[in-house]
Amino acid sequence: MSEVLVVIDHADGEVKKPTYELLTIARRLGEPAAVFFGSPDKGDAVAEKVKAYGAAKVYVVDDAQIKGFLVAPKAEALQQLAQKAGPAAILLPSTFEYKEVAARLAIKLESGLITDAVDVQEGGVTTQSVFAGNYTVRAKVTHGTPIITVKPNSAAPEQAEGAATVEAFTATVSEAARTAQVVATQPRQSTGRPELTEAAIVVSGGRGTGGNFEPVEGFADSLGAAVGASRAAVDSGWMPHAFQVGQTGKTVSPQLYVATGISGAIQHRAGMQTSKTIVAVNKDPEAPIFELVDFGVVGDLHTVLPAATEQVTARKG
Repeated sequence: MSEVLVVIDHADGEVKKPTYELLTIARRLGEPAAVFFGSPDKGDAVAEKVKAYGAAKVYVVDDAQIKGFLVAPKAEALQQLAQKAGPAAILLPSTFEYKEVAARLAIKLESGLITDAVDVQEGGVTTQSVFAGNYTVRAKVTHGTPIITVKPNSAAPEQAEGAATVEAFTATVSEAARTAQVVATQPRQSTGRPELTEAAIVVSGGRGTGGNFEPVEGFADSLGAAVGASRAAVDSGWMPHAFQVGQTGKTVSPQLYVATGISGAIQHRAGMQTSKTIVAVNKDPEAPIFELVDFGVVGDLHTVLPAATEQVTARKG
């Protein structure tokens, strides 16, 4: 059975949930082999984590020559690894960084590329939501090694025991690939909530909050959810742009999306309408968002959300 390379998404060795989703998908296509860009002394610990999701092998790529540079070194390293391993496919998370890596890798390998897949089935047939979510497209790479980036929450992680044999891989990174360097970063202040694009539950607020996001944040915290915002809320200065969900913001596809005080303009819908279950709270019964939802509540979010938070907290207690 041919290997399927899965690039591990992690933060300093802490493996993120989308990696387990990719490993689950990879088992449909072949034998999962994880690729870890990081310090070799963390390879065994990472291998133990991905082993539980079917990784038969873990390639540890020392990031000493890669860390601190933009995407080109990772693309070169993956090219060399792919030429050695001859994988059936290469799966990467659909982050801004790895979509750029995937594009460069596709050129280097002269292979087809599919980005932002929301499903991948046997034979490499992918499903994408395109044109602001108005159409669903099924596609398959027909040339070279399929390179596919997959959105978070596209599959439920399923455990399957793997061997997770650790193998060091040394990549030769050219000087040309190390011309764009990160010289400074500003750590984002932690809120204790999940990352917006990775969260299984997202609660968003819009113009209807009137700038008061406390009910939205309180309800999100009771569910262990991420907080999002509409463009109207961001443009009004109520929330930073990093929280914006929509065509000019972030695209999310959680298991549950709760839209509160959001009218449901097409710009916002483009960023969330692939969510598995959608709930809306809006005091306007004619709001366009109600055309999209699975469940709707006509009411003032400042009344509905605190009551809902109280009920959720009581049931958890």
